[in-house]
Amino acid sequence: MASGKPKKKNPRLASGRKRVRQDVKINAANTSLRSKYRTAVKNVEKAVLAGDKAKATELFGKMQAVVDTVADKGIFHKNKASRDKSRLSSKVKALALATA
Repeated sequence: MASGKPKKKNPRLASGRKRVRQDVKINAANTSLRSKYRTAVKNVEKAVLAGDKAKATELFGKMQAVVDTVADKGIFHKNKASRDKSRLSSKVKALALATA
């Protein structure tokens, strides 16, 4: 008869209830930004694989703005953001050199 998960109890204090409401909003915002980050990175990688230099450089510029925003908000660590930018930058540069 016992289910796997224990039931969550509602906080009794008003401050606890407010914290729960805030957490739901913050979680939704963070999830949205995390998704935007991953999509931006994925779009640049697709453009590089397709061999489209112009599109890759344009998307890379947009991706940098998204990555910096997400890192500033603390959703991903700044070093992770920097590492992703660096790796994609080298791929875009290699694509530019290969087509030149």
